Amino acid sequence: MTSLASRVFFRVDRVCRHLPVVLNTFLVFSITGEVSYLVLVEPSLEADQNKTVWSAWWKAVHLLAQYFMLGNICWNALLFLRTSPSIKGVFLGGQGMGQGWRYCYTCETHTPPRCSHCYDCKVCVLRRDHHCVFFGQCVGFRNYRYFLCCLFFMWSGLLYATLMNAEVFIVILKEGVTMHSVLLLLIPWIMLVSGQVSARAFAFAFIADTCVVGFLLVSAFFFFHLFLMFRGQTTREWYSTRRPYNLGLLGNLRHALGLRWYLCWLCPLLPSPVPGDGINFQVTGSLEPTR
Repeated sequence: MTSLASRVFFRVDRVCRHLPVVLNTFLVFSITGEVSYLVLVEPSLEADQNKTVWSAWWKAVHLLAQYFMLGNICWNALLFLRTSPSIKGVFLGGQGMGQGWRYCYTCETHTPPRCSHCYDCKVCVLRRDHHCVFFGQCVGFRNYRYFLCCLFFMWSGLLYATLMNAEVFIVILKEGVTMHSVLLLLIPWIMLVSGQVSARAFAFAFIADTCVVGFLLVSAFFFFHLFLMFRGQTTREWYSTRRPYNLGLLGNLRHALGLRWYLCWLCPLLPSPVPGDGINFQVTGSLEPTR
């Protein structure tokens, strides 16, 4: 009985770990499909709504832009998931153990500065920033570039999708701010189940709401991590207000995004080697936390 329960728990835990990735993938492709539909067909929620005539060239530019962003989101996310930031396969025994080194009793090994154990990943992570619940993996030394670039293109894509969905909000609110329009924007699921709106109106309202909420959330994450990158900090170091590894703006950009930091935003396949090994870091300030 215990063995059966443990197997069930293991499978449920495994499904839950992949659920955020599946949900994010579904939302990304749903938003892309809806925006593509807006570009190609330019539908409205009302049959008598006047339509703007889009030229074929202008549609092609819009489609190219949004699929460029979609490709970068997916490819950066894939490389992020496939690039392990852990200490697995890293030889630590030959390194001089100086200030900042600790002993991890779970992994039973000495770990270098800025490295910490993740109880979700069950391993120590080099230059660990945080465990990303949306991807189910830690953000660390080797995959920070892909994480930040993925955030950038998600932010750009959601901004674009929100602007493209402006017509949806205009159509919903064209008769004024009524109880029906407010409820459709706030709780479209309830309006659909109660039969107050059609499935088509629900789909447009739901995706438009998702774009706005997603844009606000991703904006907060993206600009927070830009702030940390400019300061040469990880999230854990920001909590303690430490900046012992600050190398200046240009140095911080190179150590976060690689030597070609000015090009790596364009495509995840562009090589941009990160200087260092994730074990030794140049100390420029006090290692003691100020709070």
